[in-house]
Amino acid sequence: VRAQGDTYQVVADVSQFEPPDIVVTTSNCHVTIQAEKVAEDGTVCDTFTHKCQLPEDTDPLSVSCTLTETGTLVITVRRR
Repeated sequence: VRAQGDTYQVVADVSQFEPPDIVVTTSNCHVTIQAEKVAEDGTVCDTFTHKCQLPEDTDPLSVSCTLTETGTLVITVRRR
């Protein structure tokens, strides 16, 4: 978690996954990133999970995500 002015940012490389394969959830000041690549035969061939705790001075309703063209997921949360 990096402080950037009045926000915090979490950055993850998910370039090996397609956007529909990526799920971001927040709960109790925790952010969880999960991604799963499924092969044509239905088997899971790649997974990614990252969990991190956000600082206590974050606004939980301000979480936003951006996926760059290079496959970097940027999660931004405002500070209170």
